[in-house]
Amino acid sequence: MQDAGTQSALSVGEPWMWGAFIAFVLVMLALDLFVFGGRKAHKVSVREAAVWSGVWISLALLFNAGLWWHLNGTVGPELADQKALEFLTGYLIEKSLSVDNVFVFLLIFTSFHVAPEYQRRVLIYGVLGAIVLRAVMILAGAWVVREFSWVLYLFGIFLVVTGIRMLVMAEKEPDLEKNPVLRFARRHLRISDGYHGEKFTVMKEGVRYFTPLFLVLILIEVSDVVFAVDSIPAIFAITTDPFIVFTSNIFAIMGLRALYFLLADVADRFHLLKYGLAMVLTFIGTKMLIAPWVHLPVVVSLVVIAVLIGGSVIASLIATRKS
Repeated sequence: MQDAGTQSALSVGEPWMWGAFIAFVLVMLALDLFVFGGRKAHKVSVREAAVWSGVWISLALLFNAGLWWHLNGTVGPELADQKALEFLTGYLIEKSLSVDNVFVFLLIFTSFHVAPEYQRRVLIYGVLGAIVLRAVMILAGAWVVREFSWVLYLFGIFLVVTGIRMLVMAEKEPDLEKNPVLRFARRHLRISDGYHGEKFTVMKEGVRYFTPLFLVLILIEVSDVVFAVDSIPAIFAITTDPFIVFTSNIFAIMGLRALYFLLADVADRFHLLKYGLAMVLTFIGTKMLIAPWVHLPVVVSLVVIAVLIGGSVIASLIATRKS
């Protein structure tokens, strides 16, 4: 048997574990789409969003406990503790960065005047697209890191630059009208005059038209791409195990829709969170760059990230308590 140090550089995900996790994700998505009201247009209440947020966080923690139990019995407590910490830290990073997605989603829905009851269907398809995208990017990233370890330094530089840019641009909102993807779509697609319920396309006099809701879906998917480019390098600073990266990432994405509806009405109260997220990215990028000389244990990264996120949330609540 390999020692813990050697094995920690390998993936703990056996083929049956990958298969079981992917099956679990597919089952949960099917339940959401066909059982729990996914096909019915309705405004998601704060209570419903809070329940589902609690469900997804609980499932992530239960998965981590199950992973620790399995590894503890097969490869020993040292590696089990390390992988459980890696998952928890990666999940916290992805969950925190997904809050930034919420701000952008809110901006998109507000700009296009999308009724609350139609937003959930867009986000369901947004989550589906994000899962496929993350899977491809994570597997490709894991292969690149394994074959060319120096790429981690490029990730580090990219994250530091991104973090600094987020600090500088924190108070500026993106101009959606200048988005090149949106401008391309408007030039090359037939767009209907108004919304048609939850439909993305409609037929008019034998001609297929795309509804404005389809343009919203495009922007949601594009924003997922942008955030994936930021978040996936960040989690590779914690672990290069593709199974840990994939599972922590997907759990955070699966809870994104519920998180949006939970925070949408109070997003203004967390305006300082963007500064905390920017500092998290800068910290992670710096951690990657100094790794050859200074090794920061995963537990230290977990504490620093928790303090930065928690501090920015508390500061936001204090700053907006009067309003």
